[in-house]
Amino acid sequence: MNNADEDKSCGPGCTCGAPARDQFLTLGATVTASIPAPVAPSADRHPIAQAEIPAGTFLMGDSSGDQNHGDGETPRHEVTLPAFSIDATAVTNDAFAAFIAATGYLTEAETFEFSAVFHLALAAAEEDVLGQPPGTPWWFGVRGADWAHPGGRESSIDGLGDHPAVHVSWNDAVAYCEWAGRRLPTEAEWEYASRGGLHAAKYPWGDDEVDAGGWRANIFQGSFPRENTLEDGFLTTAPVRSFQPNGFGLWQTVGNVWEWCADWYDPTYYERSPGAAPKGAEVGNSRVLRGGSYLCHISYCNRYRNSARSQNTPDSSMGNAGFRTVGL
Repeated sequence: MNNADEDKSCGPGCTCGAPARDQFLTLGATVTASIPAPVAPSADRHPIAQAEIPAGTFLMGDSSGDQNHGDGETPRHEVTLPAFSIDATAVTNDAFAAFIAATGYLTEAETFEFSAVFHLALAAAEEDVLGQPPGTPWWFGVRGADWAHPGGRESSIDGLGDHPAVHVSWNDAVAYCEWAGRRLPTEAEWEYASRGGLHAAKYPWGDDEVDAGGWRANIFQGSFPRENTLEDGFLTTAPVRSFQPNGFGLWQTVGNVWEWCADWYDPTYYERSPGAAPKGAEVGNSRVLRGGSYLCHISYCNRYRNSARSQNTPDSSMGNAGFRTVGL
């Protein structure tokens, strides 16, 4: 499928098709809860293993020719970063549960009383389903769907402690970081770390396709969005240490779940991005998401690449988005 066709089916606002929260609000959802403030931060609370990323210069942006027009993956440009430490995996359900238990924090999925669930993952009574936003009938707004109930009220995270926490908005991820004495990675830090030391490679492991010699990432197999053949073994999330780490020791930076970055999203930012430690646009309406998810498929959303970009509003949450953090 060529880029023009891919753009028609997905478009520059695609996060594997997850709509922004305000598209669900028109279906009748309301806000009824409040969010308590997290307690004082402490890095000792964060249990995720670290990968140490050396200082260096890399080529940021699309190098494969597979960019999605409108996302702003070009022009390619050199970026220099100081050394930093980053989570080797996405933040897990176990880690996020410890944050919730310590602070009483209510995620935005809980305060809005709904979140976005992919139709094949739905585990909810009919009365909990708000409906489907226009243009994405495979997504449901579901009352009671949140980090602890990823498919709806009839689901749980029992046995999924080592899976990535999902239904976490950008605001929720920042709240976790403030409690844990961490921060979200900049988009440049995320891409540099995802590349694992490989120059201009399409994927964290190189340029071989994701299914070459066995599946290398958790994406959608089959006919999207109707049937997932589960060739990689997963309908939704996989444990964070599935498949193989990249050259820097990071697991699953592509596929599995989208990961929030600190930056405001601007599709034209690369045209003026500074060469040293860029931090993204100064203002915006949405925040950057990176890495793709278990819903990416070559026929619909090929954003499971090092350079691929997406975005959503800071208050949006969905069953295929989480985060990893960086040391202060």
